[in-house]
Amino acid sequence: METSTLFLLAVAIGLITGLRSMTAPAAVSWAAHLGWIHLEPTALSFLSSTAAAWILTVLALGELVGDKLPTTPSRKAPLGFVARIVLGGLSGAALLMGSSASGIAGGAAGILGAVAGTLGGYEARTRLVKALGVPDYVIAVAEDLVAVGGAYFVVSSFR
Repeated sequence: METSTLFLLAVAIGLITGLRSMTAPAAVSWAAHLGWIHLEPTALSFLSSTAAAWILTVLALGELVGDKLPTTPSRKAPLGFVARIVLGGLSGAALLMGSSASGIAGGAAGILGAVAGTLGGYEARTRLVKALGVPDYVIAVAEDLVAVGGAYFVVSSFR
């Protein structure tokens, strides 16, 4: 795969992390577990384990539920924002490292995507709720579908 395509996919997985922080790492872990990306010779090889794939899946499912709760803090709150940056960088790095490309470039691309996804996702969600006059959870479910579908699209590009 071309380096520019890999970079764009790393940005995309970061964008997804900005929408749902655990969805991208779970998808990347499953891609590694299924052999779509090859992390065995890298420092991120733990992502290819069965345990990592299932743990990240449970965390992602928990986030999908927790996001709809009224007590859930904003994704722009410091802890959530930092988590998205770290997980976006990890996911982007894993994609590129699994393709024998630069993990640093992948991490940087994932971080850029995570920042854009966090801020853009927040703005899109709040504006759509207001513009459409629907409850927040309606847009949140649509955002879930975009994140899960987008994550699958990105990782399946490596099959």
